[in-house]
Amino acid sequence: MVPPRRSGRALVVWGVAVLAYVAAVLGRSSLAATGVTAAERFDVSSGVLSLLAVVQLAVYAALQVPAGVLVDRVGPRRVIAGGAVLVAVGQVVLALAAPFWLAVVGRMLVGAGDAVTFVSVLRLIPAWFPARRVPVYNQLAGILGQLGQVISAIPLAALVVGTGWAPAYLAAGGTSVLVAVLVLVVVRDGPAGPAPPAPAVAGGLGAALREPGVRLAFWCHLAAPFPGNVFGLLWGFPFLTGGEGVASGTARGLLALYVGAGIVVGPLFGVLAGRRPQRRVRLIVVSVLAQATAWIVVLAWPGPAPMAVLVGLVVVIGGGGPASLVAFDLARAAVPPARLGRASGIVNVGGFVSTIAVVLCVGLALDLQGAGTPDAYDLTAFRVAMLVQVPVWIVALVGIARSARSAAPKVPQSAADGKRGSRFSRSAV
Repeated sequence: MVPPRRSGRALVVWGVAVLAYVAAVLGRSSLAATGVTAAERFDVSSGVLSLLAVVQLAVYAALQVPAGVLVDRVGPRRVIAGGAVLVAVGQVVLALAAPFWLAVVGRMLVGAGDAVTFVSVLRLIPAWFPARRVPVYNQLAGILGQLGQVISAIPLAALVVGTGWAPAYLAAGGTSVLVAVLVLVVVRDGPAGPAPPAPAVAGGLGAALREPGVRLAFWCHLAAPFPGNVFGLLWGFPFLTGGEGVASGTARGLLALYVGAGIVVGPLFGVLAGRRPQRRVRLIVVSVLAQATAWIVVLAWPGPAPMAVLVGLVVVIGGGGPASLVAFDLARAAVPPARLGRASGIVNVGGFVSTIAVVLCVGLALDLQGAGTPDAYDLTAFRVAMLVQVPVWIVALVGIARSARSAAPKVPQSAADGKRGSRFSRSAV
């Protein structure tokens, strides 16, 4: 079935699916601005607190490929609605948890619901929009979904302070329930209703894993989003307040600016990826190098960095999410439509493997320096801890370089690339 031209119905379906992703990101990032409160509530150290984020992200990463297979088989509508229900249950469990182990269970449920949502949204978009517009709507879905971080950084954090932990997280869970109902009412798998079963494609998951373009997309996704994820999910707020000495209100504003930067940059990345597919990998690598440079400047600054430098850091890492979304265009160009969910799941594992590694290592590095409680955070401890990002960048860039050499002559262009040729050229890197 050939997708229709953009229509009002397509935009409504897309908008509700994106709303579900907003709710998933709210669940994912709810510890970002409430991490200090969580440490006090559960009476745990930095390393133990990071376990909440690590377990959640581990579940997310582990379920990416199964989620891709599931959405290929049953369609995105039911998977998106089911994901919203899982997020809701996880938020309620976290709201009512007294022992720490129960909070871990809640975060695992949130991670499971979050895991199935974005790959389902990516699977939905090509059914509703012309291929040449898919990169733009992928970008818009990804960056608008990050509004969930704004909600967690400002309204949710304010609710925690004003009404308490349990009422705030119960409200977040109730929101996800409403979103699930809305998805079931509005979203359809395609303009003609439920999508027919996907035709059998030889090789399935194994074939997707063997595609050089999918491996290249995996490494690109591993490299680009983790600095922003680590900043937005857990360690940005403590770094700004405990390390750089920024006031709490200003720190929340910087977290919101991080999301806003992605919203501004994302459409530009989408347009560039659609018009210049041969430059997609280069676009991602430039973003990765810019993020590494910005972090090194902040960490090397003598004393607390000026506000202008911190703003620059936040804006640059805000572009990492949109850059990582370009990786899905690489994967889409490498596989037939029946394997798109699987390929997207494989790619999405990359950024969350790197995120898990860095979130955990930052917490452990703080603990090893004696900064195991919120009141012990200081700039020196954070400078050492944040350097754990460097080896991850190096490994990822090496992976991109190696994969690009094998992918360049072998990966076919998708229909979205239209008249630009039948294969990637080596100029892609």
